[in-house]
Amino acid sequence: MEEVLKPIKSISVKALFSILFFWIAFCLCACKETEKPFSENQVAVSWGEMTLYIMQYTPANSPTYASRSIGYIGLTAYESVVNSTEEYLSMAGQLNGLDALPIPEPNKEYNWLASYNAAQAEILRGIYMQTSDVNKAKIDSLEQVVELNLLENKIDKEILERSASYGKSIAQAIFEWSKTDGGHRAYLHNFDKELAHPEFPGSWKPPLYAQPFSHHPLHPYWGENRTFVKENALLATPSIIAYNPEKNSDYYNQFLAVYEQDKKLTQEDKEVALWWGDDPDDSFTPPGHSYYIATAAIKHYNAGLLQAGQTYAQVGMSVADAFINCWKWKYHFFSERPNTFIPEFIDQEWESFWPDPPFPSFPSGHAIQAAAMATAMENLYDPFHFTDSSHVHRERDHVREVDFKARSFDNFWEVAEETARSRFFGGIHTPQDNKVGLEEGKRIAGNVTKLKWKIDA
Repeated sequence: MEEVLKPIKSISVKALFSILFFWIAFCLCACKETEKPFSENQVAVSWGEMTLYIMQYTPANSPTYASRSIGYIGLTAYESVVNSTEEYLSMAGQLNGLDALPIPEPNKEYNWLASYNAAQAEILRGIYMQTSDVNKAKIDSLEQVVELNLLENKIDKEILERSASYGKSIAQAIFEWSKTDGGHRAYLHNFDKELAHPEFPGSWKPPLYAQPFSHHPLHPYWGENRTFVKENALLATPSIIAYNPEKNSDYYNQFLAVYEQDKKLTQEDKEVALWWGDDPDDSFTPPGHSYYIATAAIKHYNAGLLQAGQTYAQVGMSVADAFINCWKWKYHFFSERPNTFIPEFIDQEWESFWPDPPFPSFPSGHAIQAAAMATAMENLYDPFHFTDSSHVHRERDHVREVDFKARSFDNFWEVAEETARSRFFGGIHTPQDNKVGLEEGKRIAGNVTKLKWKIDA
């Protein structure tokens, strides 16, 4: 039976959260009847959905910053419950500069659901300190709903307080560590007006047909940020096809492929290009889409807190490191996009189906982060047939005459490949951008999954 992934329902997200917070108000009233205990899966999924909501409805949330966010939020989920068992190992001492984290008091009892709940609320408040007061109240309300449910189900108050305090201490320690990575509060300076653009044949130029309001480059120094995994900072720079605008050269043929594909786009091709666009002004960004898929799989498999935490940590850190390396290479090569090459050498009237983002081309950010997500997910879950319905509530794109139609897949790697292909259909990435992105994303996530997560691993 097909699984339909809807951690954020196919209705308006704002309408969904209106329903949620009506329910919160009901739960917080002076009810005599004890509520049914929340399951571990319900709590994990609720915080996954809350993370996606905050990402989408916090201004200036770039894909770069979003990738960093899910790295720390995911790691916090895992670390808040990893000491619930002796089978799994903390990432402290394994990650880049994370030497130690708080540990539970010996011979004391903990409620791990309370720890997870408090940790997720605390890290969200830290990473997205710039979000609105309304959104902060939503974070607080979800935290309180879970706390109340635990109290109503006769969990000892002292245990709950100890557990919540421990979860918050984990989140606070990880947040303090995050401040030293180079990306802290990066939303305050998304676009660099001072960057001196290198000028050479085939260099990137600010787009005339642009996705955002700014034509200045997005986070040109993001590639200097600290990676979560040391090995990911040491990866070799991938090779790029040398500039040669002559007809039938390998370089020319990369852009010719984009041009010829654009001339024969089917309606479904256009739907694919639209679905995976994930413009940060309109959605939860490409990293958010990866977190959405992780959340949906957690729901499908009814994962408990530890499995959910490991999923979020592996996906989050893989995507975060993928973006750091991708941005390092983008600004190293400073390579042009089809919207500059094709009008100059193939068809001066041409423009892409999808507008250019404000940063160089090679390799594809969509491809590298989607491959990182898929690799991490395949490390944890068996494949299953599912439908991604994340954008079906959105209105038709009347400029391109395309509707947001759900996408179905048989495994996670199909998601990665379609995500990459969507940028080719959009006319903003060449085949080599996508090919290298997929290869490097897989390599980056491999370094995350190779960490020692379990004692017997």
